[in-house]
Amino acid sequence: MIPVKGYEGQKVAVLGLGRSGLATAHALEEGGAEALCWDDSLEARDCAEGQALILHDLTRTDVWRNVAALIVSPGIPHLYPEPNKIIAAAMEAGVPVDNDIGLFFRSFADHDWDSFDIMPKVVAITGSNGKSTTSALVHHILQEAGRPTQLAGNIGRGVLDIDPAHDGEVVVLELSSYQTDLARALTPDVAVFTNLSPDHLDRHGGMGGYFAAKRRLFAEGGPDRAVIGVDEPEGVFLAGQLSEGPSDDRVIRISVDRKLAGPGWQVFARKGFLSEYRKGRQVGAIDLRKIKGLPGTHNHQNACAAYAVCRTLGLAPKQIEAAFHAFKGLPHRSQLVGERDGVAFVNDSKATNVDSARAALSAFKNIRWIAGGLGKDGGIESLSADDLSGVTKAYLIGHSARDFALQLGDVPHEICETMARAVAQAAADAQSGDTVLLAPAAASFDQYPDFEKRGEDFTHQVESLLSGD
Repeated sequence: MIPVKGYEGQKVAVLGLGRSGLATAHALEEGGAEALCWDDSLEARDCAEGQALILHDLTRTDVWRNVAALIVSPGIPHLYPEPNKIIAAAMEAGVPVDNDIGLFFRSFADHDWDSFDIMPKVVAITGSNGKSTTSALVHHILQEAGRPTQLAGNIGRGVLDIDPAHDGEVVVLELSSYQTDLARALTPDVAVFTNLSPDHLDRHGGMGGYFAAKRRLFAEGGPDRAVIGVDEPEGVFLAGQLSEGPSDDRVIRISVDRKLAGPGWQVFARKGFLSEYRKGRQVGAIDLRKIKGLPGTHNHQNACAAYAVCRTLGLAPKQIEAAFHAFKGLPHRSQLVGERDGVAFVNDSKATNVDSARAALSAFKNIRWIAGGLGKDGGIESLSADDLSGVTKAYLIGHSARDFALQLGDVPHEICETMARAVAQAAADAQSGDTVLLAPAAASFDQYPDFEKRGEDFTHQVESLLSGD
């Protein structure tokens, strides 16, 4: 656990008692603060009491007297579409509002570091798509290279729940826009921006607010080195804002759309080959085509970002390449569940928006596509004929099944409603060389509590089918 610094002997309110909220409360107590905890859920409050935490009703009008700060869990809106009433009351009372990410960055360094030979570093990764895989991949490469490392944030453990850093350790954080938007301190050593596509727009008041939330990771103190995906205009703009000139190698530009040129530091992938250029010369290359854990262009972008991060941390291209081959991928992200009679079954339940689904579709051929759920604005209407050219047939589930059917054009489809029926029908129709792909292009909340449970259901159905149950 990372004890929170700066609030010794003070009262700090904690709103939201999920994984991060409970870890935050304990870390505040460990640092000498008095954590006053609240959640609208009676079950969550009972859980906190069972962990000897102090409950404090934050809905009362007089609650903010002598409270030093309010720490908010990431799922609770603080501005758009409207502030949570408790957060609004705290701001009206002049109480500073922060989150566990802000507390982490102000508390991570310790007096023990004076005896370290190599200072610990923090790598923070954000973006619309690919940040989980990129974070896990960086962590995996460091492990394979024998470097001490921990993985936390939006993946793995809560940021305050990790162990204090060891000599030379690298902490890898996946950070969502919800987390970067509110944190009062953001000072990673290396920061990564993978890409940007429309998502969570109601929470951020539109695309500009969403990009602004992501940009804060690079603005609040600024990283020593930034890895920026430049395949969208926002990434090009951000790289330009951070760079002091064309040869400034503090900014590493990455792309899977084109070859990057110039005197700076670039990493790009084209036709399955990753290339690293510095000062106009190629200094590294990796053939990504046979790396099973990183299929498709979207995973090649993740590979470029992870490669760039690990190069800044001193790893050689050969070390990174060997680790790529040992990477098995993440559950629910282009995860190969099984194969039978030449048919592959792939779980990409994390493809909760149309852009991530497009990326998944581009990674395979002869696709039996399972899609649907709680569709987002526009559904799948932005998918072009080229995007759908690899789809042999679509099997539609959930709330948006009929809406998606109207947006598929000439693509053969069947409304299956449930995962069980979709998997069974797709498997019955599939021929050798086909891929049965779950890439929903929709949220899961109509039928499942989260995308993980949806992916687990797909995996269960496939495993039952393959075992003959």
